[in-house]
Formats: sequence, C-alpha cells, structure tokens
Amino acid sequence: MPEPTAPATREAPWPVGLMSQKIRDWIERLGTVWVEGEITQWQVRGGHVYGKLKDLSQDATVSFTIWQSVARGLTGDFAQGDRVIALVKPNFWVKGGSLTMQVFELSHVGIGELLERLERLRRQLQAEGLFDAERKRALPFLPGLIGLVTGRDSDAEKDVVRNATLRWPGVRFKIHYSAVQGDRAAAEVAAGIRALDADPEVEVIIVARGGGDFQHLLPFSDEGVLRAAAESTTPLVSAIGHEADRPLLDEVADLRASTPTDAAKRVVPDVGEELAGIDGARSRMSSRLGHLLAHETDRIAQLRTRPSMQQPERIVDERAEELVRWIARGTELVDRAVEERDRGIAELRARLTTLSPQGTLDRGYAIAQLADGSVLRDPADAPAGAALRLSLAGGRIAATSDGVVP
Repeated sequence: MPEPTAPATREAPWPVGLMSQKIRDWIERLGTVWVEGEITQWQVRGGHVYGKLKDLSQDATVSFTIWQSVARGLTGDFAQGDRVIALVKPNFWVKGGSLTMQVFELSHVGIGELLERLERLRRQLQAEGLFDAERKRALPFLPGLIGLVTGRDSDAEKDVVRNATLRWPGVRFKIHYSAVQGDRAAAEVAAGIRALDADPEVEVIIVARGGGDFQHLLPFSDEGVLRAAAESTTPLVSAIGHEADRPLLDEVADLRASTPTDAAKRVVPDVGEELAGIDGARSRMSSRLGHLLAHETDRIAQLRTRPSMQQPERIVDERAEELVRWIARGTELVDRAVEERDRGIAELRARLTTLSPQGTLDRGYAIAQLADGSVLRDPADAPAGAALRLSLAGGRIAATSDGVVP
C-alpha cells in the first residue's frame, strides 16, 4: 500500500478509500459559505432534513442535510419552492462517495429583496408597453374552446371547469397541466401558454391557481411566463386567486380575475341570463311593433276620414272647372293680344305705305334709271340716245333719251 503522501502512479495507485479521504480533507478545508437558491426537495426523516437546493438561474443543484439539532432551531416554515439563504459547509461522505452540504443556518430570502427584484422587472416591462391598456384584447362572447393552464387535480381546475359548465353546459376545455410552484413551475406555465396559443381552436386561455403565500406565487411573476403571455395572440385571463400581492401576470394578461371561479364567470356567459335577455328583447320588440302598428292604423283611419279620400272625384271636378276657367282666360288673352298686334301691323303698314316710293308711283310719278341702275337726277346725265329704264306704278318700261329739253 503506498504512503498517504506518495503520488499515485500506474504502478502504485491509490486505494479508493485513500482518494476519498483526501477529497474529504480537501473539501473540509473550504469551511462554511453563504449560498442562495430554491428548495426543490424537502424531506424530514427521524428529525433530520434531507433536501436539494437549486440555483435560481442556472441548471445546478446540490444536496443538503440539516441535522436534527439545527432543524429544531430553524425559525419559519420551509417547503419545496421556497427561496432561501443558507450557511453551509461542504461535507464529503467517504462511505457513499457523495457530496452534500451541511446546513447550519437557513432563512427565507428577504421579502424586501424579492420585492425590489419584482419592481425592477415591473418597471422594465412597463417601459416596453406590456402593461398598456391599448394592447389588451377583448374576450370572445362565447368561446368554443377554452385553454386552461393549471395544476393537475387542483382546486383551481375544478372551480373553473365546474362553474363554467354550470353557466354554459356545452363549454369545452383543453387543459395543459403544469407545476404551479417550485422550480419547474415557470417553465411549464410558459410552455402551456405557448402550446395553447398555437392551437387555432383555442379562443381564450385561462392561467389558474388557487391562493398562496408570496413566494409560492413567484413563478407567475417570472419574466419567461410574462413574455409568453405578452406574445400570445389568444386573449389571456390571469386567475391566480391572490389579492394582497398581485403577480405581474395580472398586469400583462388581457383580463385579471380575482379567483378561478371569477375567471369562469368572466369568460363564459350564463345561459339562464342570456335566455332571459333574449326573452326580454323579444318582448320589447313585440311591444314596439305593436305600438308601431297601432300608430300606423290610427294614421290610416284618419286619412280615410278626410274629404279627399271619401270623395276623390271632387278634387278632379274642382280642378277641371279651374282648368276650364284658365283655358277661357287664356283664349281671351290670346285673342286680345292678336287684335292688338293686328292694329299695330295696320298702322305700320300705313306708315310704310306713306313713306314708300310705291306711294309716289301710285300718284302718277315715275323713276328714271340709267343703264347701270343708278337713279337719274340730272338731265345732263342722260344725253340724246342714252338708254333709260322707267319704273311706273304698274311696272317698268325701257326708253331712250332725246337729250335735254330746252
């Protein structure tokens, strides 16, 4: 057997026990350290606690042990899904070859610190517009298929399904089961939202969980869940059932319901109320139509009592007499106008006759014209032998000038 301080070689290898002792000695020199994580397993056996602690952001998990003497002094209740700060010392168990952390102190992560983290995330998402009222969509009046993200066999599932079925017996559900607390909750809830959103038949999604303490509801303020809800094209209802500390999913969702039961009432209409509303509308329509018909009947009766409706030929007779009078009046005015125009024409004819050369000719005068048609005014213009044309009252004759008469 090699010396404990001699290096291991192929010819002189260390026994497993020696190597395990060296690992234990090296690990024990590390001392105690404060760590933060999420409890993913918590089992009590014989007064001792055996569990696992998971990193909050990476896929890393370590086992821990709390001996009975330390467990009795812990303040507060611890369970799976809690975020804690622990003072631990690495402990390597030689016989089993396993590494575990021995816990000396354990406490929940300060609420103030968690609230600060959530507030930073809230401000970031609000700046991105994920809380804006303009982006929130209206729920369908009667969804044909409702998507439900909830815990398996949970009270929240029973409340939603039972109350929705009572309100509308024909309602259908597509349920995606997920953890609702613990380290798997955020990823599974986000996956459920995306899966239901990808189904074209799902018309609305409900994320439901019963009430719980602040830390157990932290998965519903996880950024991954919030991003999945914001990216969903299907209207989403948050029904976490917690009033004091509302998870951020309430702000991103299109509608916040105070409880799973309230979500069922907000998403599914009550068949009794709808039938009563239809009956009321039918009654109002019947009453309105009755009043309208009665009003129109009265109007028709009033119209029938008018003289024009009782003796319609009277209007024709009156208009015929009036037309005859207007025709007679028109004829009279036309005759009078014609007479006046005849007198005017006679006067104009007399004046024209008086002024016309024809009147002069009718009195025995003649008009002498030269061969070119010009009127002869001076005897010198018609020397002997000049051809003349004389216009008389009865016509025209040709003549020849014998010259100037002395």
